[in-house]
Amino acid sequence: MGSKTINAIRGMNDILPEEAPRWEFLEDAVREVFRLYGYRQIRTPIVELTELFVRGVGEATDIVEKEMYSFVDSMNGDKLSLRPEGTAPTVRAALEHNLLYQGPQRLWYGGPLFRHERPQKGRYRQYHSFGAEALGFPGPDIDVELLALARRLWRRLGLEGVELQINTIGSAQERRAFRARLVAHFESHASDLDEDARRRLHVNPLRLLDSKNPAMQPVIESAPRLFDVLGADSRANFEAVQEGLREAGIPYVINPRLVRGLDYYNLTVFEWVNPRLGAQNAICSGGRYDGLFEQLGGKATPGCGFGIGVERVILSLENARIPPALPDAYVLRQGAVAERFAARVAETLREAGLVAVLHCGGGNFKAQMKKADASGARYAVIVGDDEAAAGVVSIKPLREQADQQRLPVADAIERIGKR
Repeated sequence: MGSKTINAIRGMNDILPEEAPRWEFLEDAVREVFRLYGYRQIRTPIVELTELFVRGVGEATDIVEKEMYSFVDSMNGDKLSLRPEGTAPTVRAALEHNLLYQGPQRLWYGGPLFRHERPQKGRYRQYHSFGAEALGFPGPDIDVELLALARRLWRRLGLEGVELQINTIGSAQERRAFRARLVAHFESHASDLDEDARRRLHVNPLRLLDSKNPAMQPVIESAPRLFDVLGADSRANFEAVQEGLREAGIPYVINPRLVRGLDYYNLTVFEWVNPRLGAQNAICSGGRYDGLFEQLGGKATPGCGFGIGVERVILSLENARIPPALPDAYVLRQGAVAERFAARVAETLREAGLVAVLHCGGGNFKAQMKKADASGARYAVIVGDDEAAAGVVSIKPLREQADQQRLPVADAIERIGKR
């Protein structure tokens, strides 16, 4: 009896070659659009001190309470966690390396994040994100710039039907004043609260407002609104963001229940949602976090940013016509002399910027031609001992009706290179 096969961990998925072109399409678009706005890439470690997320994200958040992959370093006893989000590591790096010494910074990053939660479509234990962080910019104009950047990315990807939802959650002081009213409201409806809501009520009551539990929607709808208790400065800031969006021609919807699940947010919060994705429909989320630098030991510094859920964007691209990554040429070879010459031909094709697959594993020409056709290559490049002795190749179009030609290698490259 053979050993039992080992599968991937539930909620951590392989990206197979057939799926990769969609990911590459998104990655290329992200790099292109971020560059247009002057954002520079930063790469932070996958593992950070757990304290970074306790202080930055918030001890009473779902992420810290029950979703982080945390462990103790056996070498020195440090409490470590796989990063569950990208903003706190970016701010930590900015502080550690004095990145703002030369002035405000526009940064972006990408990579895997980890949260230990129940896997479902669009929500995984290892998932991927691209993020943009604008550090050191105090005004609402940078909020608008980030939303314009995201809108340009959706256009570059050809995503349609994506909706921008915005809200303001005011300052930390305003939220503290609002907290007592919110707790009193939900306490008066205690029998309508689910287990999560009862647990959060006295530690993070704002989180009850974005509960997705249908049974709780009536009591949420009747809850007091944070916007009604905001001061003049917070209201003016929110109006400035809206004016910027109108000026930029970016449609939006005000969602007064949008609060975001991380403690470091203040003022503007937003989500881009794709209604076609069902319950897990937020493809990009973010907002302003002016207090995060101080929470992590730095001086007061404004910040604003967002994170894009790569898997959810990929789901949104399911119907997009993205051409597969297919080779330009499949090089067949038969004969001892041809073996060596064909390898040199394949390298010469690659030097010219063409994608060339060299046949390996033997087989007659008929079998090799079947593999050439199955590869999706536009041309078969045929090398026998006769061709090798003459320093030429035969090329056969595989995707169009045309005759096979025998050409010098340079002429074959020119012919294959014509799209």
